[in-house]
Amino acid sequence: NDPYDPVRKQAFPAFDEIALSGILSEDPLEEERDSAVPGLVHRYPDRVLMVITDICPMFCRHCTRKREWRRGRWVRKQEDIARMIDYIREHQQIRDVILSGGDPLTLSTRQLEEMLRQIRSIEHVEIIRIGSRVPVVLPQRIDDDLCQMLSKYGPIWMNTHFNHEHELTDEARKACDKILRNGIPVNNQSVLLAGVNDSVEQQRNLCHGLLKAKVRPYYLFQADEVEGTEHLRTTVEKGLRIIEGLRGHTSGLAVPTYVVDLPGGGGKVPLQGRYQLSRTNGHVVFRNYRGEIYRYRNPRPVNGNGRNGRQGKDRSQMELPQL
Repeated sequence: NDPYDPVRKQAFPAFDEIALSGILSEDPLEEERDSAVPGLVHRYPDRVLMVITDICPMFCRHCTRKREWRRGRWVRKQEDIARMIDYIREHQQIRDVILSGGDPLTLSTRQLEEMLRQIRSIEHVEIIRIGSRVPVVLPQRIDDDLCQMLSKYGPIWMNTHFNHEHELTDEARKACDKILRNGIPVNNQSVLLAGVNDSVEQQRNLCHGLLKAKVRPYYLFQADEVEGTEHLRTTVEKGLRIIEGLRGHTSGLAVPTYVVDLPGGGGKVPLQGRYQLSRTNGHVVFRNYRGEIYRYRNPRPVNGNGRNGRQGKDRSQMELPQL
């Protein structure tokens, strides 16, 4: 009943989605431009993302694919899946396949297994990843049949999506534990959201809770420039302050990589605070988590004889500007 509840704010529509709807973009990451065949995004050289449905147990208001909701409930047709599989088979540089949506785990176990069987039959595919919010918002779906099926097609990695400590319910933790016990590592990708998790305390509580649930905090995303989400976006400066408030004050395992997924299909860029202050040929000056300044001697470049070169200068270091 609390309009400011951090879970409610992620799930319930708000007037701001309409009032601010014209500011941003339907497809800021330009996934459709980078789709080699319908539904298959090939942006990075060695990996592809398969968008196989728009059905999800929770339509998050910050969803980067809100544009898909207008099409109604759909699952990719078999002929489209076949085209994706053929593309992956024909491009041997692809070693990593990510299943996404919507949520792939809304498919039946039988449908999902048939897709995994085809992907796993491709020799050059090394790992399969599944991006799913199901362990958070529909943990009942994580049953023995699903987990035993997934265990047959490893290595599979699960990336789930907890945004607030309140989402780490007993049921959600049990679902993650069941996935892990079947040999599937679980990572978490959260999104920095105004009024939901945009403080050091909230992020620390979330990340500590994830580690206690044996889930690794993987990414903290700056919210994408998706139409109708401006009221949920924070500044990059706030995100950096949160990371700096975690780094050194808790275990490195509890500090996710803060990233911006650049608009226009530019890909992910990590941001980790301003710890390197300057660089010269001989030294790098750092600031630690307490704000103390340290000078670190930079080794000289190694020459072809395996010795530290004393003549000349390292051109790559000369061209780096002071920060």
